[in-house]
Amino acid sequence: MFGSLFGKKKDTFASPFTGTLCSITETPDEAFAEKMNGDGFMVQPADGDVFAPADSTVNFVFETKHAMGLTTKDGREYMLHIGIDTVNLKGNGFTVFVKDGQEVKKGDKLMTFDTAYVKANAPSDACLCVFTDLPEGKEVALLKSGKVKALEDAVEIL
Repeated sequence: MFGSLFGKKKDTFASPFTGTLCSITETPDEAFAEKMNGDGFMVQPADGDVFAPADSTVNFVFETKHAMGLTTKDGREYMLHIGIDTVNLKGNGFTVFVKDGQEVKKGDKLMTFDTAYVKANAPSDACLCVFTDLPEGKEVALLKSGKVKALEDAVEIL
């Protein structure tokens, strides 16, 4: 009776950010909150460090440094997006440590951002992890609410 409960490994994903873990629907941007780019999660950041949540390949880094797309070793595509309307900052306040095509390991520092600068110059510093290719019928569920540390499992894909 319990065999199927214990035999299946959970499909979890770590947070690239340290802060307060929230549902993507709480994002102060309609496009993200309504999952127009995909399901995922939001973190109100406690600091400006962004780490690789899984062994991945960097597909692209936006010229404006506020976002990047990656693919895990098992083929899951995700985008990390720092702040709301931060494209308008034109790269100011962001330092990126990776480039297109680079292989990264879980825990590698991908970028840092100046939290004070982003807060002062953008509508929000909300950090997003959006899964851009979830199969139909799959959804993201928070494993907990409240504080999360970077690299700690944050969500499960159901």
